[in-house]
Amino acid sequence: MHYEVEQKFPLTDTAAVQARLSALGAQFQPPIDQVDLYFRHPSRDFAQTDEALRLRQVGEQNFITYKGPKIDPNTKTRRELELPLKSGDQALQQFTELLAALGFAPVATVKKRRSLAEIHWQGFTVECALDDVERAGRYLELEISADEHSLESAKREMAHLAAHLGLEKSERLSYLELTIKNP
Repeated sequence: MHYEVEQKFPLTDTAAVQARLSALGAQFQPPIDQVDLYFRHPSRDFAQTDEALRLRQVGEQNFITYKGPKIDPNTKTRRELELPLKSGDQALQQFTELLAALGFAPVATVKKRRSLAEIHWQGFTVECALDDVERAGRYLELEISADEHSLESAKREMAHLAAHLGLEKSERLSYLELTIKNP
């Protein structure tokens, strides 16, 4: 089973955090725009079960993602299934229509500008994302992919990395929750 071990931190000084990450080898890519459309399940309240279903568009690329409930109180560790879809606006519209035909309803759209980099930390590849999220603010998101065998060490190393970077107060709300909270 695939898990994403994730923590995100609100930023007040993006340049300082970027410099600390660069010192660890991060080379940030030019920013990209991402648009995430979240859906409500027809018979289960995702807000209550702490799950999410989203369609993501990055340029012409499209993805469908299911996120399971968070499994620990400190990080946003959860099961994630992400599949690529056919590219382009027409494919995104068709998949949106398919979900609607199955009873799923759109909840909200989250728009963000994201700059990505990777670092290597204690045997793990860490995806680093500097995010500017419409109606939610600026954040650093750190993510490690793990399986059942590496899950506990990934969570432990995520905490060590955050401490090394001087990051203290993580945000457990998703961008969807933050966006809904700040209409």
